[in-house]
Amino acid sequence: MDFYYTLRSPPCRSVLMTAAALGIELNRKVVDPMIGDHLKPEFLKINPQHTLPTLVDNGFAIWDSRTILIYLAETYGKDDSLYPKCPQKRAVVNQRLFFDVELYTSCANYFFPQFKQNAPADPEKLKKAEANLEFLNLFLEKNQYAAGDSLTIADFALLASICTFDAANYDLSKYTHISRWYNNRKTTTPGWAENWKGCMLVREMFKKN
Repeated sequence: MDFYYTLRSPPCRSVLMTAAALGIELNRKVVDPMIGDHLKPEFLKINPQHTLPTLVDNGFAIWDSRTILIYLAETYGKDDSLYPKCPQKRAVVNQRLFFDVELYTSCANYFFPQFKQNAPADPEKLKKAEANLEFLNLFLEKNQYAAGDSLTIADFALLASICTFDAANYDLSKYTHISRWYNNRKTTTPGWAENWKGCMLVREMFKKN
């Protein structure tokens, strides 16, 4: 199973954590968008949208991290714990996955221009990111995990996004439920060490600007 990725990318890291939880060995192929690897003809043949991560499983190519998370859990999960078959439980997992699109986008829109273009911080973009953090804090108020009472693929997606806030030295302590969940995930999530290594790569990029 070929996995095209860059460790700096939170969506890529969510797949790595999911693979670790499932015990899947990935044939890793580093693609660095910063030097244009994603635009090379050989990669465009696999993924014409040239996005990361991209997975190729026995000739079947798929991209978009959250779609990959679902595919891996459904195809290689020994049970349905990471992606429940119960329609209501699955609906909650899906809602959190779709919410993570909003959370990650607001995080990227605020932080990435600061280190990619050395742009000043935009307070309006920060408000949007913090509004999404408030929502996540509310979701976690009565739950130990992102989508209920057990670990699911929603935790991997959201954890990768929250790590990016942390890597950017954003203070998460005022979000008490996020902080509790985040601290628990740091000690128990499969693949955490590699995920954090990717976060440190992001932090180093911030330091250069």
